[in-house]
Amino acid sequence: MSNVCIIPARGGSKRIPRKNIRDFCGKPIIAYSIEAAIQSNLFEEVMVSTDDAEIEKIALKFGAKVPFLRSLKNADDFATTVDVLTEVIGQYKSAGKEYNTLCCCYPTAAFVTSQKLREGYELLNIQNADAVFPVVEYSYPIQRSVMMDNDHRVSMKWPEFIHARSQDLEKSYHDAGQWYWVKIDSLLQNKSLFTKNTFGVSLGHLEVQDIDNESDWRIAEIKYEFLQSLT
Repeated sequence: MSNVCIIPARGGSKRIPRKNIRDFCGKPIIAYSIEAAIQSNLFEEVMVSTDDAEIEKIALKFGAKVPFLRSLKNADDFATTVDVLTEVIGQYKSAGKEYNTLCCCYPTAAFVTSQKLREGYELLNIQNADAVFPVVEYSYPIQRSVMMDNDHRVSMKWPEFIHARSQDLEKSYHDAGQWYWVKIDSLLQNKSLFTKNTFGVSLGHLEVQDIDNESDWRIAEIKYEFLQSLT
């Protein structure tokens, strides 16, 4: 096993200030990703890529490593996840460490579990995949979606499905935005977390919540607390 977990957590969040270390149901939200990764027992190293001293301190407190800080170039609003991962891989290589596989786990993925990380890793190996990430089904068939112009006039995006029953339409999914298992050779070659040889782990709607504003944050806490009450 030669796996590293990389948690990208820069300090300059704009929509929700200090988002990556804000309290979420009693502890910094980044702690959930760190703890799930450690508890999975899948990684030689669980590290946080950050440019921020406070994030570094909290990451270390919850058991992650911060062997080097992120460059200023990859700490701005334009750096992609692939940019950050590629930089980390290069920094490890310069330090004499090389890994075969990485898991990028986002710092605000409070719903991530060690069980799902293991499920993703198993699928990666069974299918000999380039990458695996969690997906969630759209709550309503996208084939029945409508468009609306500036005058608020609506029209079917796909008129051929106007009379189709929802239950007869093919299911569609979207990225749950939590984690990505990826073979490092594939990442370096394709510069992408998504290739033609990518697989998905299905999650339920209660296990997924985008957090882009204060309302999203509160909804996420309500969902999390509800899930905890079921265990």
